[in-house]
This record gives sequence, C-alpha cells and structure tokens, in this order.
Amino acid sequence: MSGDALSQDPAELRRRIDTSHAHPARVYDVFLGGKDNYPVDRAAAAAALAANPRGYLDVRHNRDFLRRAVNSLAGQDGIRQFLDIGTGLPTAENVHQIAQRIIPDARVVYVDNDPVVLAHARALLTSGPEGRTDYVDADFKNPAQILEQAAKTLDFDQPIALCLVAILHFVEDEEAYPIVRELVRALPSGSRLVLSHLTEDLNPENIRAVQRTYTERGFTFVLRSEAEVERFFTENSLRVAEPGVVPVHHWRADNAAPVPEQPEESYLATLDDIEKVRYADINDVTDADINVYAGVGEKA
Repeated sequence: MSGDALSQDPAELRRRIDTSHAHPARVYDVFLGGKDNYPVDRAAAAAALAANPRGYLDVRHNRDFLRRAVNSLAGQDGIRQFLDIGTGLPTAENVHQIAQRIIPDARVVYVDNDPVVLAHARALLTSGPEGRTDYVDADFKNPAQILEQAAKTLDFDQPIALCLVAILHFVEDEEAYPIVRELVRALPSGSRLVLSHLTEDLNPENIRAVQRTYTERGFTFVLRSEAEVERFFTENSLRVAEPGVVPVHHWRADNAAPVPEQPEESYLATLDDIEKVRYADINDVTDADINVYAGVGEKA
C-alpha cells in the first residue's frame, strides 16, 4: 500500500473524518446508493435532488461512462494500466474489476485523500491473482506525490489511462489546467486521458440550481463550457477519440446500463426521494436530463 496508507491507526482515520460538512465523494455515494455517508451528505444530496429531480442521472451516467471507457480501452485498445484519481468510495464495478475481467494482469492505482474512502480502500484492492491494485492517499493538488507513488505500481514506460472522472469541477482554473498538464506530461506515448465534467451548456437552469446548493455548503463548483472541457485535451496535444467531447450518455452508448433489482412496491413507498434513487433505471435518459461532458484523448 503506497505511503503505508492502510496501516494508519483507525482512531486517526476517524479523527480525520469531518461529519459536520458534506464531502463530494460521500454525496456521490448517496446518489449511487451507497451506505458510506453521513446525514450531512444525505442532506446535500437531497437538496441537489430537490433543485434538479432528474439530477441523479448525471451521477449514474457519469459512473456508467467510466464503465464504458474502461471496457473500450482495455478491450479494444489493450490498455493494461489505469491511474484513477478522485476515486471516491468503492462501489460496484470499480476500475480494476472491469479492466481485469478483460486483461487479467491489468494494474490499477486509485488515488483519493478522503479518510472515509481510505477507511474502505481495502475493497479497492481485491485484485485478481495476475493483476495488481494499489491505493495512494494523496491530494489531487499534489501531482508530484501522486506520480511518485503511482510509479511503485505502474510502469511509466508503457501506456497508462489517466482517469479524471467528475473531479475537475471541484478545482478552480488556476489549479486545474496546470495539474492536468503536469500529470499528462509524465505519461508515455499511447496513454489516454479519460475525463468527465459538469457543464451549464446543456441545461443551465437545472445545473445552476444544483450549483447553488453545493456552493452554499462550501464546495468549489466550477461549471465549464464545451470549449473549456476540450481545453484539457487540446492544450496537452491529445487526440480526442470518437465521438469527441459529448454529453456523457452519448459517449459510445451501449444501452447496457445495469438496472437495479427492484424491491416490493410496499417497501419502495416507505422510502424518501433520495433513497429511491438507487433503484431508478437510468436507461430512460433524455438530453434534457444531462449536464456532464465526457471524452477520451490519446497522447501521441
């Protein structure tokens, strides 16, 4: 485990967990139907859902984009290494599970600095016997540390897929573009950048209402235009793969988003709106529901 992250004293981890303020990874967990969150996170998710009742589709389709991207990169392009920064809490079909199903000896490094994520990081390390996974406890704003620790597991002479999925809208411009530039510069030829990002281009009224609920809780929340999202690729001389930078549900859609097993109607009736989200079928998505761009670029 990089940096002896998993050897940290459980009491120290608990001390680091701030349950008085919502945290993006834990709010994301609420929308994915997870249980590793706190009342303050559920309140933030509920406020966002009240502001945009179909907003859970952004979160769930963002996650499904990651599934499709990893499937494509491992299955079609033969990418064997993945660096997933801003991992979030373990959930069904983590990157290593998808990649190693296709390439059993694939290597995956997860990076996050949320102590709640760290407390559950062992779930991200259930690698197949031929592959390898690791977890780095580091801040996105410290790319040098991330690269140094990731190099203990990944071979930086071979292509790596850098996954920045739903993380950059929490970072202001003056940090976001230079950090991505530093990370991409360290990658070898043939590497990929897998990126998704919230935007106000598509359905501005809905997403601005959500933005207000998050900024009121102290989150940095930057909505970027299509051109600003494309800049993460173009200024790093990355060739954007087809179909380009597009609304997330249009990126190589395969109509295979898993449908959660449905509970009894009597049980469903006892749940509040935010609890019902985990059972929603996301395949009925329309363009009016989505506020996320997604794309994959290749380094020459």
